[in-house]
Amino acid sequence: MNSLWNDQEAQGYDGDLGLRVYTSRLLGRDKSLVLHGGGNTSVKIVEKNAFGEDEELLYVKGSGWDLEKIEEAGFSPVRLDYLRRLAQLSSLPDPQMVNEMVTNMTRASAPTPSVEAILHAILPYKYVDHTHADAVVTITNTQNGAARIREIYGDLVVVIPYVMPGFDLARLCAERFPAEAGPNTIGMVLMNHGIFSFGQTAKESYERMITLVGHAEEYLKRSKAWNIRWNPVERPKKNSCLDLARLRKDISDMAGFPVIMTRHADTQSLAFASRDDISTISQQGPATPDHVIRTKRLPMLGRDVKAYAKAYREYFAVQEPLANERKTILDTAPRLVLDTELGMCAVGKTAKDAAVIAEIYTRTMEIIVRATSLGGYRALPAKDIFDVEYWDLEQAKLRKGGKPAIFSGEVALVTGAASGIGKACVEALLSRGAAVVGADLNPNIETLYGRPNFLGIQCDLTSEEAVSQLLERTTDAFGGLDILILNAGIFPGGCRIDSLKTDDWRRVMQINLDSNLVLMRECHALLKLAPKGGRVVVIGSKNVPAPGPGAAAYSASKAGLNQLARVAALEWGVDNIRINSLHPNAVFDTGLWTEEVLTSRAKHYGLTVEEYKKNNVLRTEVTSRDVAELAAEMCGPLFAKTTAAQVPVDGGNDRVI
Repeated sequence: MNSLWNDQEAQGYDGDLGLRVYTSRLLGRDKSLVLHGGGNTSVKIVEKNAFGEDEELLYVKGSGWDLEKIEEAGFSPVRLDYLRRLAQLSSLPDPQMVNEMVTNMTRASAPTPSVEAILHAILPYKYVDHTHADAVVTITNTQNGAARIREIYGDLVVVIPYVMPGFDLARLCAERFPAEAGPNTIGMVLMNHGIFSFGQTAKESYERMITLVGHAEEYLKRSKAWNIRWNPVERPKKNSCLDLARLRKDISDMAGFPVIMTRHADTQSLAFASRDDISTISQQGPATPDHVIRTKRLPMLGRDVKAYAKAYREYFAVQEPLANERKTILDTAPRLVLDTELGMCAVGKTAKDAAVIAEIYTRTMEIIVRATSLGGYRALPAKDIFDVEYWDLEQAKLRKGGKPAIFSGEVALVTGAASGIGKACVEALLSRGAAVVGADLNPNIETLYGRPNFLGIQCDLTSEEAVSQLLERTTDAFGGLDILILNAGIFPGGCRIDSLKTDDWRRVMQINLDSNLVLMRECHALLKLAPKGGRVVVIGSKNVPAPGPGAAAYSASKAGLNQLARVAALEWGVDNIRINSLHPNAVFDTGLWTEEVLTSRAKHYGLTVEEYKKNNVLRTEVTSRDVAELAAEMCGPLFAKTTAAQVPVDGGNDRVI
């Protein structure tokens, strides 16, 4: 393991806290050290209080912050003397411990201090770093883990047996560390948990961490357990869309809420899921207990969700009576699936959750395989994992999220999503918590948003093969489909019927009508499996009830699409799929309407551009966002009992009225 310290970079960070931020970020850059909120760091600083007195504070990473992106605001300043006094208590319930820490912060706006703040406080060093380094965790999760750690480090570290994080761990370290530390001690290993390093400068503490983890990596290399050879497994050639959607539906039903499910069919995932010993090595428990909050204790093997839920209830029934206080069972659905055909599927309430879970287990697979090469992977007993899974402090973190967004866990597909109404629909759905796939012929769609809950796909919807690939990528990314917004279409230049060319007519029909037929047909089976019922919104046109001259092809295609939607509403109601249409008019913030075209049309009617934009009954301008907001609402509970509706979004048009 190599140090990432850069003198020039470091100069950009001021003071002790600034350098604390810098080295914390260095640790966070390396996924083999920390993942998604794992690990914590601290620095002890003397500051003046309101009375002008010197006061020693512990600035420790606050809850909810990731080391990779932490800022000074992410550290909680807590009175150091008070923390050290807490460590002298014989017992302290963890909720009370957190309260004591919060009430002894010097900045009210700071985040809740790490539950390991007391542990940081009792270590007699200015800087303290704590990671869940893969190499160290690998070695501690073996039959003779403690002996191996002592062989690797000698007197460089103090070894602490596993104790659940919180006050009990801090109290044990307060007793053991002073008694066992020597002049050569530069770190501390917590069995089945992680590793600490410390020093008088940020650089010293950071580079000691790199050195210590490097020793563990070298041990794995000497033991021929470092390099992993993933035997290639051929990915099944059949389209797995329905398999994924059925599995997502089963998991959602068991969980009691819709979930996002991401499929990972890379070489590593398929090879791991296909191992002959997978039923043994994957059913031991997580690499470090805090992972259970995200991943649950065990992944599901195969697709029998009912059997997994039954086993989880049995696990709860055995462990709950052993807890200090009564617990309420969590949902019994898996968060990870290992399947020989699907590879690894990560399940979360949101796309971000699923991405985090996938990354955690990708590292876990490597830890398990390396530990197996050392003689066998051995995780903590089920009781220890249960205690963390049902730990009040960890459960409180999950509850902080509040009420989920209206489309949380649901998947939407929007066509013509790169601009105009389609882009506005994407934004409206994202703001309501959906994971959204945006399809467009414009390649810019692929980079429209850089976020885990959006996937942009360049797609020619007139190609049935392209549509098939679109749906395969959609289900791979998010697990299924709940909402379909049919927005893609073209509006050709004005042309009277007596001059309309057959090829032009057919092109409009192909894009505006035929392609939507294909997409609806292919999406039907997926929408049937939507946990809360499928929804389709068709972006039609004022030209359906009130066509204009020179727009025969466009008007006919939109009218045909409107009839298609009406028939689909009749046929698909039994499948709990509702279909509604919006008919916008005069939406000028789209690519169709250039300033030149607007000026020309306004002049034709003897109006200014502003008058032309508001040339409707309500004298109001209709925007893409107006259409998109209503489209999103039509997919929500307000329209739960409405199908086959046709709603104008035009400010009122006298020809329609």
